[in-house]
Parts: sequence; structure tokens; C-alpha cells
Amino acid sequence: MRPPFALLALVPLLLAAAPGESNDPARETVHTVKKGETIGGVASRAVVPRVLIIEANGLKAPYTLRAGQQLVIPRRRNHTVKAGETGFAVAYQYGVSWDAIATANGLDPKKPLKAGAKLAIPTMANLPAPQPGPAAAPLSPGAVPPAPSVTLAKGGPRMAWPAPGKVLRGFKQGSHQGIDIAGAEGSAVRAVAGGKVLFAGDEPDKYGNLVVIDHGNGWHTAYGKLQKVTVKQGARAKAGERVGLLGNTGETPRTELHFELRKGNKAIDPELVLPER
Repeated sequence: MRPPFALLALVPLLLAAAPGESNDPARETVHTVKKGETIGGVASRAVVPRVLIIEANGLKAPYTLRAGQQLVIPRRRNHTVKAGETGFAVAYQYGVSWDAIATANGLDPKKPLKAGAKLAIPTMANLPAPQPGPAAAPLSPGAVPPAPSVTLAKGGPRMAWPAPGKVLRGFKQGSHQGIDIAGAEGSAVRAVAGGKVLFAGDEPDKYGNLVVIDHGNGWHTAYGKLQKVTVKQGARAKAGERVGLLGNTGETPRTELHFELRKGNKAIDPELVLPER
């Protein structure tokens, strides 16, 4: 089974750029600003469009640089659009927001892609990890509280299970890049950690009602096959907050939650990260 997200147009998922060791301005991936340098000068020597460096580093006008500042230099990757492929599918594949890809290619992010089009994929800089969210919201009567959260690798958020049911189907890299969790239809599905809701709505290809949350520092989670979405796109979700109701929308033979965890564009087995229960 391929990754589930094959529709949407705006999900800013971040991909950390690896530090470069080259001293050649045209090859380096991280540049240390020297006294007197400007963003235009750096872009010219790096042979990378100024707008991509600005986007990759989250710079704000008037784009003044300071000596010693480190800039990510986004080396382009290229992608050829396949028939029926959407901006969200491309964004999800590379772990870069569709807004950033559209900007880099001079495209209207709201318009459909044309098969055969060549896209330059910019590299996005890392963002700081979010502060731990407040305590989980009170559970409904009879609900089972989530297991205690644990800390991931350095820089990762603290996470707890999104639903209390047993795992019906486990993770398998390349074919099932998440886990399916059992539960009663209409029971609460909760954010495993605090973060920004990047998408909340219908993904009609396979996973029905879907919520995607960005937890910062490249970590994000997805909650699919929901009966109903209970958060809004663009809102902040607290750790333990209800984001939807467990259901059987999309392509599924049963009532279940499809849950995915990713670091950048790499799928992670949630059972290796979530606390034992």
C-alpha cells in the first residue's frame, strides 16, 4: 500500500537539511555568513535563486544577514509530475510544503498539476521543536485514558497512543507505512502530542476523513479513516485533544484508525516509538 495522502494541496511538512562540508559556494548546503554579505550575494555565489534561500531559512524582509549566521542552501531536486498526481502527493513524498514547491516553480498552488511538468523541489530548514502541550482534555465517560507519553530522540515531541484499542495491522516499510488500531465507531481519536493541524478534511483516494498534525522539528502524524474530523485546519491541537471520531471512511473493510508517524519524509513504525501498554 502506497503512502495514503494522494490529494491535498497545502500541507507544510518539513525536511531537515543536512549540513554540507564543501567549501565550494556552488556546492555547499550550509553557508556561514561573512561580514558584509547580502542575501543576493550569497544566492549568486551559491547559484541558487534568492527566493529559495529566503524560503528555506524563513527569512523576513529586509533580509539583513549577520556575520556568523548559518544559512541552509537548498540544493534542488527534480520531480516529473505523473498523470493524476496532486500537489499534496508531491509535497508528502519529499517532505516539503506544497506552498514552497509552488513558489519555487512560479505556480499557483490552487491549480491542478499537468502530467509531465518538471518541478524543482526546494529543501526546507528545520523548525524548533514545540513546547510540550498542556495536559490532555478530560476523556468521555467510559473511555480508556491514553498510556503515559515518552520522549523520542533528541528534539522529538512527547507522544502517547491516539486510541486505546489493539493493533489490528502493524507497520511494514514500503507497503503499510502505519498501523491500524481497533476501536468502537465514534470513539475519540486523540492527538499524540501538541502541534499545528496541517490538514483536516476528506482524502477521497483511500483514507477518508483525515487529520495531519505537524509537531515541529520534522515530526508529523496522520490519523485516517475517521468517522468525523473534530479539529480545524490551521488550529493548534493540544496533546491528548480529540481530533476526530474513529470510523470506517475511505477504503477499509472495518472500523479502525489508520495512524502514521513520520520524521521528515521517512515513515517510522509507531510501535517502536509509542509507550508500551
